Amino acid sequence: MATTTLFNATSHPLSPPVRPLSSSRRVQFALSSSPPSQVKLARCRVGPVGQWRLTGRARLPLSCRAVKTIGQSEFGAEVLQSELPVLVDFVADWCGPCRLIAPAVDWASQEFEGRIKVVKIDHDANPQLIEEYKVYGLPTLILFKNGEEVPDSRREGAITKAKLKEYLESFLESPSVA
Repeated sequence: MATTTLFNATSHPLSPPVRPLSSSRRVQFALSSSPPSQVKLARCRVGPVGQWRLTGRARLPLSCRAVKTIGQSEFGAEVLQSELPVLVDFVADWCGPCRLIAPAVDWASQEFEGRIKVVKIDHDANPQLIEEYKVYGLPTLILFKNGEEVPDSRREGAITKAKLKEYLESFLESPSVA
């Protein structure tokens, strides 16, 4: 069974065996403990936190932070003034269910690209938004359209990828969101 190691892209405990190959927004890592002919590469976009998940030694996609994390200052422009419907994921670093659904939310941002925008809001860094939208449980998913919360779109707690797909498709097919 492959082990999962979480490390920071800038200062991580695995610096000798893992090194960045590019300094651009898209970063490439090599596992250099293997001979050069067997070096495995993985690519992922740099997230705002700069954390990466490396699984085993096989060529596997890293758990990316493809979803943009925004704060109070960007909320108006990114969510309320967006022409597309916006799925807002309220999360916290210490929240286990938030980490559990993160891959599904990342998948949804890519699967529904062009039809819906997906953003994350850090619970601890944005208490005004938490209070304004009455977020009592984490993770909380809220769908916004035309600057307002879509009625009955709020979901609290972990959700599977299949349920997330069903949830988003049902709202995108309804006339109030589409």
